[in-house]
Parts: sequence; C-alpha cells; structure tokens
Amino acid sequence: MEVAITEQDILLSPKDFVSSQEVKWCPGCGDYSILKQVQTVFPDLGVPKENFVFISGIGCSSRFTYYMDTYGMHSIHGRAVAIASGVKAANPKLSVWVISGDGDSLSIGGNHFIHAVRKNFDLNYLLFNNQIYSLTKGQYSPTSEKGKVTKTSPFGSLEEPFNPSELALGANGSFVARTLDRDPKHMQSIIKRAHEFKGTSFVEVYQNCPIFNDATFFAYSDKETKKEEAIYLEHGKPLIFGNNRDKGIKLDGLLPVIVNLSETGITSDELWLHDEQDKTKANLLARFLSNEDGSQHFPRPFGVLYARQRPVYEENMEEQLHEAEARSGRMPLNKILSGSRTWQIF
Repeated sequence: MEVAITEQDILLSPKDFVSSQEVKWCPGCGDYSILKQVQTVFPDLGVPKENFVFISGIGCSSRFTYYMDTYGMHSIHGRAVAIASGVKAANPKLSVWVISGDGDSLSIGGNHFIHAVRKNFDLNYLLFNNQIYSLTKGQYSPTSEKGKVTKTSPFGSLEEPFNPSELALGANGSFVARTLDRDPKHMQSIIKRAHEFKGTSFVEVYQNCPIFNDATFFAYSDKETKKEEAIYLEHGKPLIFGNNRDKGIKLDGLLPVIVNLSETGITSDELWLHDEQDKTKANLLARFLSNEDGSQHFPRPFGVLYARQRPVYEENMEEQLHEAEARSGRMPLNKILSGSRTWQIF
C-alpha cells in the first residue's frame, strides 16, 4: 500500500543537502551564495530528499552538482537540459533542477535552451549569469556587453549580447524571473516560487565573478545605489523606486516613462501595476536592460517578470501514450520499429 508523505513527515535541515565534497570556487564567487540559498530553502519545500535531482553542464556553475547531497549528474557542455528533460520524462515525480551558466546555456547550449523553454517540461532552470567565461579564464560570453574588452576581444566585443529573460519570453517561456547573488532573501523567495510553479521555471541569477568580471552587478545591490538602480517587482503593486521612493514608471500606451511622484502630483494609482500574467508588459520589463535612445535610464527589474501556467510536456506525453495504447494495445518493440508494412526479401 502506498503511503502519502506529508510535509510534516520530512524533517530535513540545510546540512542534509551539504555534500562531503570540498567546494572549489574562487574566494568571493557569487556561486557560494547561490549554493547556500538553495541548501537553505530545500528543507522547507516538502519534497523527499531522494526526489531531488541536479543536472549541470560545463563551467564554474556546473560544479554545483558535486556540492549538493542529492542525486545528480555533471553532464556535457550545453546539454544539461536535454538530460534533465529525459530524467523528468522517465520519472515525472522527481524535482529536477538544471544548473547552467550564460556560456553553457546560451552559446553551445543555446538551441537546447530555447527548445526546453518552448516544450515546457516541469523543470527548474537556474542560469548563473556573470557575463563572462570564467572557467576558461575570461573570454567574452553571449551576455557580455558590446565593447567588452577580454582576452578574446582585446579591442572590444563587436556583438550585441543576449538578454536571457527576453530570450526565454521569446521562446514562449511560462515562468521567467531574475534575482541576484547579493540579495539572499530575495533569491530564496524566487527559488521557492520556481519550485511551486508547474512548468519550466527559468530563473536568471546575476552572479559575480571576482576574478574576471568583478562588481559588474554591484550597482543593483550596493546600499548607495540599489534604490535608484533596481526595482523589485510584486504582483499587483505599482512600479516605484528611488532613494525616497519618489519615482515611478507609468505607461504612455506601450512606452514606459519614468515620472517623479513628488513633482508631478501623479499618484501610485496612475502607475504601471505589475501583472505577472501580462506577457506584453513582461517583454517591456525584460528590455529595461538597455536604453537604445539614451533618453531615460530605467532601473533593472528583479522578481517574477512572467508566470502563466500552461500544459507541461511530460503530462501531455503520458496522455498521448495512454491514448495510443488504448487504440492499438500494447505492442512489442519489434512491431513498433517495423511499422505496419514490411517486406520479406528472398
């Protein structure tokens, strides 16, 4: 008889998710914080420890699997999500987490990334974005800003960077969020939201590389600058930011405009209210990364940009298999492979 396991039956602590492996990241690496927040949150998710699986690709971030005392696989470059999809398809009850970096996901793994988001397996996808190739010693990556001077772009990168959140939305992502390594509480809340969401939960984590790209995201977390440079999204709440919370964002049609609340008399009721299920506005938020005409400098959004449930791949697959079995019965493998038309050659 199968006994249902309740959250109260699972008594775990963060130490239960700490492996015996020595953590080998550089001092000051943002990966330490991400690892810590995952280990802190997991005991409260109500999932048996043996049901967690971590799949990673190649890169500094992909060492993550060694440091989690769970099932997992350190796979091959850019292919983590292909393996994770297979794990989820084989056993949909598992809580499967993909760990990848901006190079691993968006360069060699770019095609796998967009199709994983499109297919919508019930996976949790954490992309560590440090805007550089760190493991191979500081080459520019698909998310490096244009003009970035590195060992492989000594005169500055000529390429326009990928915007991971915008790319995920364009691939029909059903859950897209952003957080950062230097805000532990926020990251914990986003990890919980990703786990709760049924579908591919894509989370972009701004992660500092102190060796090859130090402080690139510090403006969004330093006490002196974060209130002006970052805006934290809450569903149903107006977009307000600033040192004195005196700045807001309103929409002029589909054009975002920054307004000064104390000078204009505009009230919070007139501002843009964040709606996690509005994909058009989510795309606008994702594009706050750049300001092409230079007229306004928008704060960087953190939180859940978009979350809308749609059918997950493994459930659709299981339903299709049941329908096929009901129609044709269980068929031997040889029959499936040969099909209904065969020839006998003498």
